[in-house]
Amino acid sequence: MVRTISTDKTGQYLVSGSDDGTIKLWEINTGRCLKTVETDGVVRSVEWCPNSALSLILVASANRVLLINPHLGDFVVCSKTDSILETPPQSDAIVSERIKTTVEWCNSVEANLFDRGVRITLKHFKEVSQVTWHGKGDYFATVMPDGLNRSVLINQISRRRSQLPFTKSKGLVQCVLFHPTKPFLFVATQRHVRIYDLVKQNLMKKLLTNSKWISTMAIHPGGDNLLVGTYDRKMLWFDLDLSTKPYQTLRLHGTAVRGVAFHKRYPLFASGSDDKSLIVSHGMVYNDLLKNPLIVPLKRLQDHEGTNDFGIFGVHFHPLQPWVFSSGADGTIKLYSN
Repeated sequence: MVRTISTDKTGQYLVSGSDDGTIKLWEINTGRCLKTVETDGVVRSVEWCPNSALSLILVASANRVLLINPHLGDFVVCSKTDSILETPPQSDAIVSERIKTTVEWCNSVEANLFDRGVRITLKHFKEVSQVTWHGKGDYFATVMPDGLNRSVLINQISRRRSQLPFTKSKGLVQCVLFHPTKPFLFVATQRHVRIYDLVKQNLMKKLLTNSKWISTMAIHPGGDNLLVGTYDRKMLWFDLDLSTKPYQTLRLHGTAVRGVAFHKRYPLFASGSDDKSLIVSHGMVYNDLLKNPLIVPLKRLQDHEGTNDFGIFGVHFHPLQPWVFSSGADGTIKLYSN
């Protein structure tokens, strides 16, 4: 099952992670698989670094997070990334016992992993289900659903350190996201989405989903609208300026929604579900605050086969073109162009 997909910032390459413990790197224009990297564990989440000066992919494989340099694209960027990651920073910071028992940074990687492109590994005390970058590409967050009050970690590459932002467990964390422009962190538990201010270190808002179990979420590039997918077949569109309740509830799918995504440039969003359908919708957000977002479902694409009642896992838009990718339980990745 291909659980997770992500493209690089130029839209030239796609990375996918699957249950066979590998990540594969694809050239989008030709559909060729350029590289396969063994990670020795089920890959639950991959994400390409948004900083174009670094050639890095985050991979969540079993209870480790791997920072992999794929060595694709610009040679100068690839070699510069290696040299940045080779020199560990001089840190005299005292690492608290709580963090020591949660995560361990391994800057020197064994030779067999290094040859595969792995530059740094972070060993966690529980299985990691999701990784996500901050927009600038230095910080990233990891989620361990079984970690109780240590289930969310914020890590910084340049200083090789991790922070545990929460002391109390608020529930089973499903996924987290950084705001595209402001220092906010969105944390989705089973029923609620909480928005934290990372600078003031306080809770700003709690969004009430009125659903039983959240599966995934995506944030609009403008930062004021949030799309939440749930296992009880719904998609909730929140207008963060408007209310803590959903602005619109979309019941387009017949079974659990597992993937949602916004396009960075076009007014499009997409959702994939276990009913094997990928639905592309028009979601226009206006600069005028008095105008509510306009949401129109456009097209249902149904090409994936179902496997063990699972359908589509990953949904991802091309960064520049109006193209959408979906990855599914049938072991395939599909690309749809307009």
